[in-house]
Amino acid sequence: MHVPDGFINAPVSAVAGVGAACAIAVSLRGARRELDERTAPLAGLVAAFIFAVQMLNFPVAAGTSGHLLGGALAAILVGPYTGVLCVSVVLLMQGILFADGGLTALGVNISDMAITTTVVAYAVFRGLVKVLPRKRRSITVASFVAALISVPAAALTFTAIYALGGTTDVPIGKVLTAMVGVHVLIGIGEAAITALTVGAVIAVRPDLVHGARGLTVPLQLRVGGELIDAPAPQRVPAAARSTRRVRAVFVFAALLLAGFVSFYASASPDGLEKVAHDKGIDTKTKKHATESSPLAGYSVKDIGNNRVATGLAGMIGVGVTVGVGSGIFWVVRRRKGTLADATPTAIPETEKV
Repeated sequence: MHVPDGFINAPVSAVAGVGAACAIAVSLRGARRELDERTAPLAGLVAAFIFAVQMLNFPVAAGTSGHLLGGALAAILVGPYTGVLCVSVVLLMQGILFADGGLTALGVNISDMAITTTVVAYAVFRGLVKVLPRKRRSITVASFVAALISVPAAALTFTAIYALGGTTDVPIGKVLTAMVGVHVLIGIGEAAITALTVGAVIAVRPDLVHGARGLTVPLQLRVGGELIDAPAPQRVPAAARSTRRVRAVFVFAALLLAGFVSFYASASPDGLEKVAHDKGIDTKTKKHATESSPLAGYSVKDIGNNRVATGLAGMIGVGVTVGVGSGIFWVVRRRKGTLADATPTAIPETEKV
């Protein structure tokens, strides 16, 4: 659903850019509360994993494909504020390095793919978690539903933005029907990927899943016909438990998907591209500012073997996204520690001069 340059006029694109910048500023502050010594390194890898999975377009209808948006996955794993930042980093890397998503439309894409999906998905997720049984399976089910709803919600956001600043004269009703219809189908794929990933992490390290915090219930034993809480087992403090294995799995999975599996992704246009072509929205599309990038189109130029060119581009993208994302989240985490250290401490009355 990457909006290229030319779909939306300059004034609306500028307003969307300002709104996206404000949302990112809020998210940077919110992420300080979400990130700790365990999740800060993980957040950069979540961004890289989303980048990798977005390269895997899957068929959803005749001549149409879809790909992960990632807002639901990021919000549930590392928190909604950090999730907005994760997807925004991915969109920035895609626009600059791979000519995917217009640079003047970056604010539109962040508003659509990062903010809308993350906010809607996390709101739905939290609502479901409150009414479902307090079990790990409920987290997976809530993840599936939240991700499913987040994709057509993003389609609605694009339709609203297009209604305000579309550069072509296409009836908004036709755009709405086509966008929501195809993105409901794409949402099923998004939901499956999100639920499988969240479920896998919960199975090995539930303490690392932001959306699962505070949902554990004590083990109960039946004694004399009555249920009593079992004594809590002695556990290693969460802060002391290494996340090295989980981080290694994320790195391996991202490199595998981007470096090898991406070659077999569907070549059909994604939902937005298909609707834009069928309805005439793309008649005023502009050339991408970085179309001459050596990685444009997710393929390394001057490499004759398409499989190698695609795989190498994907692996470079994963590496850059990990580097940029981890750097941002390290700074946010460090800033949190600096602010905490700088908090003034009350002086006891007996020590005051």
